[in-house]
Amino acid sequence: MIKACQNAIRCIIFESERPPGWAACFLFIRHMTKTSDSKRNIPPEDFHYQDSRFADVDGLQVHYRMAGQGEPGLLLFHGFGANTFTWRKIMQPISRHGATIAYDRPAFGLTERPDRDRWPGGENPYSPEFQPRLAISLLDALSIDQAVLIGNSAGGTIAMLTAYNYPERVAALILVDAAIYTTGGTPDWFKPILGSLKRLPIPDSVTRPALKVGKRLLKVAWHDPTRIESDVIDGYATSWQVDGWDRAMWEMISVTGPMDISWVPPRIKTPTLVITGDDDRIVPTAESIRLAEEIPGAELVILPECGHMPQEECPRELVEAAGDFIERVA
Repeated sequence: MIKACQNAIRCIIFESERPPGWAACFLFIRHMTKTSDSKRNIPPEDFHYQDSRFADVDGLQVHYRMAGQGEPGLLLFHGFGANTFTWRKIMQPISRHGATIAYDRPAFGLTERPDRDRWPGGENPYSPEFQPRLAISLLDALSIDQAVLIGNSAGGTIAMLTAYNYPERVAALILVDAAIYTTGGTPDWFKPILGSLKRLPIPDSVTRPALKVGKRLLKVAWHDPTRIESDVIDGYATSWQVDGWDRAMWEMISVTGPMDISWVPPRIKTPTLVITGDDDRIVPTAESIRLAEEIPGAELVILPECGHMPQEECPRELVEAAGDFIERVA
């Protein structure tokens, strides 16, 4: 089951035409994460960080955290299954370059999880088409005219699409182990099955091994998984414990289809830095090298002994590389 989950998650996060085992995997994790009544469906307010803030953005209550001041702003896009917690090591040091905002993308963290059938704006908040506009609307809400976009993994996908669609609002683009050539999506043929599975009753008989599953999946993202501490696991678990997480995950998966955005990199006009770990086992390092070659004028930094999440394993090196680039181009 662990192997099936790894393959299925790659299919959902990074596009694959293979029939995914996601349905079984999702039900498995959904059962597993319900380890006790005290650790499931917790109201978002019970998870608030000391610096948590909320903004009404296009009718959606968006959770964000902020450090520093001045422009250009720095807007941080987390990856699949993550939340603002992932940026905790770099928020303060990188904020000397400008007001730094980390926010929870729809379906993750503490951002509102509306039922798409009751979405007042008409456009599905979980769709990849909605998310670039949401990012720009958040900048508008914070009165930030231009920003440096920093995106990790699937967050890099959204950051790049935002830069492509709104180049006048983006001072620079920093793609950190970004999922560009293997992007997320659920095959169209599988969506009706997801809709049916969503309505299945869920027994509690298989709930206990949740943390073991989470730890094993998280280890794939680290170059040195022995450095993953319990507070890190707890920090990422927020997205899987907040009230409505399972419904929102279903909604996001069911609306996200196959995406081919390989045509976008050559059309990016924004100054771009591509950063990757030399041991990325989720988005292969070779894909980041290709990305830097295809974006006109892009720079490339490869961090040694680092995996898919440099903000966790190599925060000092990430801040140095990003900060130097921001100072030169933004």
